[in-house]
Amino acid sequence: MAASLDIFRALGDPTRLRIIHLLRAMELAVGEIAQVVGQSQPRVSRHVRILAEAGLVERRKEGNWVFLRLGKGDGLAPFIALFDHLTPSDTEKLWQQADLARLAAVRADRARAAESYFADHAEEWDAIRSLHVAEVQVETAMTALLASAPIGHLLDVGTGTGRMVELFGPAARAVTAIDRSPDMLRLARAKLPEDAGDKYALLLGDFLDLPLEAGSVDTVVLHQVLHYAQAPEQVIAEAARVTALDGRVLIADFAPHEREELRLRDQHARLGFSDDQIDGWFAAAGLALERVETLPGQELTVQLWLGRRKGARILPIEGRISA
Repeated sequence: MAASLDIFRALGDPTRLRIIHLLRAMELAVGEIAQVVGQSQPRVSRHVRILAEAGLVERRKEGNWVFLRLGKGDGLAPFIALFDHLTPSDTEKLWQQADLARLAAVRADRARAAESYFADHAEEWDAIRSLHVAEVQVETAMTALLASAPIGHLLDVGTGTGRMVELFGPAARAVTAIDRSPDMLRLARAKLPEDAGDKYALLLGDFLDLPLEAGSVDTVVLHQVLHYAQAPEQVIAEAARVTALDGRVLIADFAPHEREELRLRDQHARLGFSDDQIDGWFAAAGLALERVETLPGQELTVQLWLGRRKGARILPIEGRISA
């Protein structure tokens, strides 16, 4: 009974209710919540502490930032599900809509900063990547992981200068490459073979809204892309949406690290990912984590996660879609 009382006490505050509604939309940093609710970060941290003590939210420190998500503890599901059955008053609808609009604005500001960075560094992008870890080692490991089955229709999410298209395109039946930067796509097109024909499609788009039908690709590659996402779990869910049953999703990114300057200088939204994080996000998206490869570097470690699309229900950005 004490645990239930703690939960109800924690929910008995307007700001804490707002925080729960925001976290139902996506995982967020404390600073992002403070911007949205218009309160100081220390005050928001106090509310978060109360919610965490009741088990309603979980905290994860990443460099100088603290990220939050809804708690996963036993017995919490009925309390979280309660929000689906409550009809908000007109006043509550207004502040819920306003909070989500401010959240969208915060994310848009960060996306614009990242896009500006990409445009400014497009010509030197491959060189920047090579500073983190030997790319030949990463590419060899990625090739080995994908060698067990045909590539089929390849989707390269966040293609950048097109290196993944160059590497895996020859073995693919068809290739779709997505990037939100026209400068990046211009460089990627320069790497296409002269006899490319209609096999390759390079499209301007966003990794949260892929311009593809559900279940239309066989292999999805996200190479050093996920750490730019404000909501990586939604990027994975969107990748899973377009992946055919028994298709594969391969992520190459950094293991957790404390290089805060990458967030400030290079617009990294996340300082790497743990195996447990990826495994949880895969499972929620209907992907089974099959293989993990670790590639230690001098300063940063690269992790490879290979998932396979199963017949589970997946969670797109809005609503639910059955497989």
